[in-house]
Amino acid sequence: MSNYIRIFADNHPYFITITTQNRRPILTDNIKLLRQAFANSKQYFDYSIDSIVILPDHLHMIIYPSSATDYPKIITSIKTYFSKHLPQRYKTTHSQNKKRELGIWQRRYYEHTIRDEKELERYRNYIHYNPVKHKLTTSAKKWDFSSFNKFVKNGFYTSDWYSWDENIDLD
Repeated sequence: MSNYIRIFADNHPYFITITTQNRRPILTDNIKLLRQAFANSKQYFDYSIDSIVILPDHLHMIIYPSSATDYPKIITSIKTYFSKHLPQRYKTTHSQNKKRELGIWQRRYYEHTIRDEKELERYRNYIHYNPVKHKLTTSAKKWDFSSFNKFVKNGFYTSDWYSWDENIDLD
């Protein structure tokens, strides 16, 4: 086990990736429930979503929590609500249930504190290109589960934007 230490820096956005266990493709099939999970979390935590993409087996988002120490709680809230209300057919074995795990989410998630505007733009591009990268659509504007079209409407992208610098390594 690594000694990874999360950084909590107020007034910074956070890039978050949450993945289903074993990359099970259940998120877009249950998009209404996932949206309810986000709405529920907003009842308890003050944060805004800058950009987001939901793919069948994972999601990426950039959030601005009012308190940096809240982002792990926000993620837990979303995952817990979704798991609790997901139909039984998506839940897995009894042995996992003993550990209070339902076989829905990977235990860990990826987060990165975004430090400046250049980095923010880079992560937004990564988010919005992700469905194209995974060959789920031919262009960002065609993916329904993304904030891309909001950014087009606000003049951040043109509607025909579709690519990102292949040389960027976000890991």
